[in-house]
Amino acid sequence: MQVSVEANNGLERKLVIDVPAENIDGAVQKRLQEMTRTVKMNGFRPGKVPFKVVQKRYGASVRQEVLGEIMQRHYFEAIQQEKITPAGYPQLELIENKDGENLKFSATFEVYPEIEVADLTKLKIEKPTSEVTEDDLSNMMETLRGQRATWTEVKRKAKEGDQVVIDFKGFIDGEAFQGGEAKQFPLEIGAGNMIPGFEDQLVGASAGNDVEVKVAFPEDYHVEDLKGKEATFETHVHAVNKKELPALKDLAEQLGAEDLSALKADVKKNMERELRNAIKSRVKGAVMEQLVDQHEFDMPKAMIDQEIDRMRQEMAQQMNAPKGETPDLPAELFEEQATRRVKLGLVVAEIIKSEEIKADDDKVRAQVEDLASVYEEPQEVIDWYYGDPQRLREVESLVLEDTVVDLVLEKAKVTEKAVKFDEMLNTNKQ
Repeated sequence: MQVSVEANNGLERKLVIDVPAENIDGAVQKRLQEMTRTVKMNGFRPGKVPFKVVQKRYGASVRQEVLGEIMQRHYFEAIQQEKITPAGYPQLELIENKDGENLKFSATFEVYPEIEVADLTKLKIEKPTSEVTEDDLSNMMETLRGQRATWTEVKRKAKEGDQVVIDFKGFIDGEAFQGGEAKQFPLEIGAGNMIPGFEDQLVGASAGNDVEVKVAFPEDYHVEDLKGKEATFETHVHAVNKKELPALKDLAEQLGAEDLSALKADVKKNMERELRNAIKSRVKGAVMEQLVDQHEFDMPKAMIDQEIDRMRQEMAQQMNAPKGETPDLPAELFEEQATRRVKLGLVVAEIIKSEEIKADDDKVRAQVEDLASVYEEPQEVIDWYYGDPQRLREVESLVLEDTVVDLVLEKAKVTEKAVKFDEMLNTNKQ
């Protein structure tokens, strides 16, 4: 086998591979001989069809089949021989293909770029600092009480914080519109679950009242036909309910805690874990963004295309598309994010390689235990991870990324900024 390598534009490479004719002819003859033992043809007993008959009937198709296999095999042998690592699938193209003569074909593909890691000491990272205060804990306890609230009907006018049970029907320019009607709908005034202005107009209403609610849909409303439109809702109030919050000691019992102190300790522990994860996620995001912005190099288009396909699949799942169907979404919709993902992956991989970073077993174990800690039976989850090689590799990848983040933080200019607990958690969820 003879191989020549051509460097085309950027990362594109072209191999021209010459395969001796005897390799092909021998493989075709062998495949046809095997067929004579199994092929069935009218006028012949199974296994007794003459070779020349089989060759005449199937020779051309068998040759094409063998050529495909030989091209694939010799392509892989060629890239190993030339010590080339492709960054995607090759485009194989026949150049010469005549019976009794050498086979010549080309393989065109992209290679990985050579990456010079930027000076990490010049990176600037802002690291948030935060803690769970007594006020944060008190607010969380009130949130838990609210989640366990009950509603009691009252014979008075509705005020903010009450629940009204209503029927409503919406009209735009005198015409009812789809999705604008509900019966016996429980609505907490002030919770912000309806469009702006709707709930406010029910303050002061009593059971049995009819209320005309006039609102305007926001310009960024999720239903295209309703954006910015003015609407009138004919609303009937069935009942006004008052919120009843459980006492803290009753809340502890409802949530299975030994007492109120134990509940507070458990809640604070969970809040601190969430806070650690939020800070870690924020810092990791800042580091990764800096790594992308501080590196410039050619990127394999094949890898970007593959990432775009993955992102399409992710969106299909989010849209609950039928299994096997992918929405026909333009590549431009994903291209920028896909490019950044690919660039980040290449930079992180280069840092891991150049710094000879390994996934520390103790860190992997700690990561698995942290993931398992939110479940009722943590040990079962730990065993599940260690019993599934693919899941464990995913955790190892996370540990490698975290190790890269730690390395960057050791070298970069890091400034700390105090952030409140609720701000830290809320911005991290956006």
